[in-house]
Amino acid sequence: METANNSITEGTFLSSKYLDPVYLFSNGYTFFQDLFSFLVRSWGDILTVYYFAVFFLATFFLFIIFYCIIRLFEIRKKEHEHVHHEIHEYAHHMAEKEKKAQAGESGSTNPRWMETLTYLFSNNEGDWKLAIIEADSMLDSLMEQLGFKGESLGDRLKGADQGNFRNLTTAWEVHTIRNRIAHEGSAYPISQHEAKRIIALYEKIFREYGYI
Repeated sequence: METANNSITEGTFLSSKYLDPVYLFSNGYTFFQDLFSFLVRSWGDILTVYYFAVFFLATFFLFIIFYCIIRLFEIRKKEHEHVHHEIHEYAHHMAEKEKKAQAGESGSTNPRWMETLTYLFSNNEGDWKLAIIEADSMLDSLMEQLGFKGESLGDRLKGADQGNFRNLTTAWEVHTIRNRIAHEGSAYPISQHEAKRIIALYEKIFREYGYI
């Protein structure tokens, strides 16, 4: 039988075993079976490496996130302590300043200014307004001494400019508030904090010219 088969294929292109369908099928099946087994084993190894890499990266980034959260809390704690310290220092400074002002230790020898501060540190809102009115009257006297002409403080301010009166803008601001207090009276509410701010602006002008 084998002889018969050989005689059939002899002298033809099928005489090559590499072109024999039976050979090709048999070896092709074995090849693909081995390839499939290799891929399965390799894919398992690849998945293992992949899972390990994902686990490593996830652990690393979780550590980074955890570290950043800890550092953020530490920074916020330090910022809170710093702000609390600054507030405490500022409150202490302002308390000392007010204490000296109330005790007449502001360094001023101007009796009108000392009277103004007495009004300012009163517990009465009407006295706070009176302090602003008195400070505005002092400003009027100062500008008159400086040679500015006019029948009122408003007229003197109109005759001034930034060249000959550097605090002109500030002077207009406080004078406008004084006018509102004078015209509106009790209808114009003011807090002691705001009154202190306004008096501080007057003080800035007065100290520049050595008036207090």
